[in-house]
Amino acid sequence: MIKKPLNNSDDEAQPRVVLVDDDAAIRKATSQWLHLAGMAVRDYANAEQALSLLASESNVVVISDIKMPGMDGLEFSRKCGEIDPDLPVILITAHGDIRMAVKAMRDGAYDFIEKPIEPELLIDRIQRAWEKRQLVMENRKLKRMVNRGASLENRLLGRSPGIRQLRQQIVQLAETPVDTVINGATGTGKELVAQCLHEWSRRCNGPFVAVNCGAIPETLFESELFGHEKGAFTGATGKRIGKIEHAVGGTLFMDEIESMPINFQIKLLRVLQERKLERLGSNRQVNLDIWVIAATKVDLEQASARGEFREDLYYRFNVAELHIPTLADRQQDIPLLFEHYAQKAAYQFDRRYNQPSDAELECLISHPWPGNVRQLKNIAKRYVLGVGPSRGIHTLLGQASEPTDSPRTANGLAERVQLFETELITRSLKKHQGNIAEVMEELDLPRRTLNNKMSQYGIMRKEFIGGD
Repeated sequence: MIKKPLNNSDDEAQPRVVLVDDDAAIRKATSQWLHLAGMAVRDYANAEQALSLLASESNVVVISDIKMPGMDGLEFSRKCGEIDPDLPVILITAHGDIRMAVKAMRDGAYDFIEKPIEPELLIDRIQRAWEKRQLVMENRKLKRMVNRGASLENRLLGRSPGIRQLRQQIVQLAETPVDTVINGATGTGKELVAQCLHEWSRRCNGPFVAVNCGAIPETLFESELFGHEKGAFTGATGKRIGKIEHAVGGTLFMDEIESMPINFQIKLLRVLQERKLERLGSNRQVNLDIWVIAATKVDLEQASARGEFREDLYYRFNVAELHIPTLADRQQDIPLLFEHYAQKAAYQFDRRYNQPSDAELECLISHPWPGNVRQLKNIAKRYVLGVGPSRGIHTLLGQASEPTDSPRTANGLAERVQLFETELITRSLKKHQGNIAEVMEELDLPRRTLNNKMSQYGIMRKEFIGGD
């Protein structure tokens, strides 16, 4: 009988079963029943073999006989509980073992069934156990996403809707990694987003290998990415593992993917499709367990329409696409980001950080920031390093003392006022660790006015409680 793999089911509703019984005839008959009922089954003659699988794949229902040589079903059930207390174990018991089965349930087993086994009863119990298991796994996933989302705020700073949506997408995508493209202008932090995807995924313990496609000479491209064998070409004095193979077990990040020469794009497409490669000068294929993340600052769909990027490679990456907003599109995050990078620079260079004046804050917010976060980080560092308040942020940005980059329309002024008020409120909340009374006193605002503005600007008090 062909067994379906436990972790590659075509139907998420299909129960996956691990069957343990030392009787080969019973194992075969039971497996056939369950297989005909639409279940994926993997059977084992002893508990020790099954435990090795359960250590890595626990989204299953376990069926085990009690009386077995070596490790019996009761000990096996306890071992399953050590792997995962919520792992459902159904014990198969003879009439004389019922007392033991009841005790096993008190110790954590899910259920027991008496011999001789009725197929309909067994299938019904498995289905119930599987449904309960899926609820447990879904709840765990939601908790993991909430926890990861909270900690991700410390890596991707910002309270703007665009950056909040990006953090949510990262957490969701990291749960089920598919080949991904990150689209963002220069300086928006594409590599940081790729690192977050890697660190929040199950591949976090594997390597994160970054390749800048625009920085590799075309003559070295194949060797750099695919590797080569000794003697593959003049100067190949030894075997070299390429960047793609080096990322096995982890994540391959390919920055500036639009810069990859067309003739190499077809080779990359084949690697992505087959998850195999051949080193230059070798006839042996290497299996690849990698997650590929590409980054680009151009519209790949338009580039493929112009013949500058292979259309089939674009559609390969088009399964999941993340867009990073420019700094101009997330103006409300500018004061927070500037303070973060300035304080970091002050600590790094042992300098004092003087908070910008109100006029300087307005100048920061109104600046167009063509270099995005990278430019802001540079300005914050220069501000701390000694250009200082005597010359001010206006000078660093090449502006007059009065900001002129924002439109002087009523809408433009209103937007800048909102951004300025948001910064004042969030700065005070951070200073007083969410103490509303102290914020009201410092800003001289009535409670109702403060509440209305916090609601209007999407400021959450809980984000500042117990802050540093």
